[in-house]
Amino acid sequence: MSAALEIRDLSVRYASKGFALDGVNLTIPKGSIVALLGANGAGKTTLIRSVSGLLPLHSGQITGGSIHMDGQSILNMASHKLVRMGMGQVPEGRLVFKQLTVEENLRVGAAVLPRSTEKERMDAVYDLFPRLLERRTQSAGWLSGGEQQMLALGRALVTQPRLLLVDELSLGLAPLIVSAIYKQLKMVGETLGASILVVEQNARLALDFASTAYVLERGRISLHGTAAEVAASDLVRESYLGVAQKGAAS
Repeated sequence: MSAALEIRDLSVRYASKGFALDGVNLTIPKGSIVALLGANGAGKTTLIRSVSGLLPLHSGQITGGSIHMDGQSILNMASHKLVRMGMGQVPEGRLVFKQLTVEENLRVGAAVLPRSTEKERMDAVYDLFPRLLERRTQSAGWLSGGEQQMLALGRALVTQPRLLLVDELSLGLAPLIVSAIYKQLKMVGETLGASILVVEQNARLALDFASTAYVLERGRISLHGTAAEVAASDLVRESYLGVAQKGAAS
């Protein structure tokens, strides 16, 4: 059975910065949740852009490797075609349309759907996030950070994607709000059978959520395994979880 997403030997460079990814390999089995960890500048967002077809908008170029979704090559495929194939994305920084209402934002996400299914899909998002239903006629710019993140997630989920890419979900949000959103996201994965790639700096949160994890450092995968294995590694304990090695000097 083909994987939901399979990246092989992916290399990417930017015109002004040189190589951002160098021979990256990453697999998301169908129905699984995978975490991608790394510090700022490690290449996490570049990987997301490469998969989602947005790399050219940032003057990036794939110089080698392959990307397959459900066994089909999606290398350099346009983002709107990827959405129709079943890919959804929650971008870093939320990027909701602040001048539009909550409902209008969801309609933007639903634009690729047949009109006959639009209401049903939007109602499913409102069931998942009742707060959005309460705010549906309000401009997105007036929502709290947590509500905007719910809206960004709802906009991606309205198409019922088979593969969901989530970039820095916790950024700028209070821990209790992040925990609540992650619980809902996990329920989405279980209910829809969606495969999820979570890109996070908050390693503890991501490792609690995911079944498998990869660590990206300076454009290369330095570690991967089950979430438990990655969490137990010295690299992650010291660099991402703030746990000092035994016997280290105080």
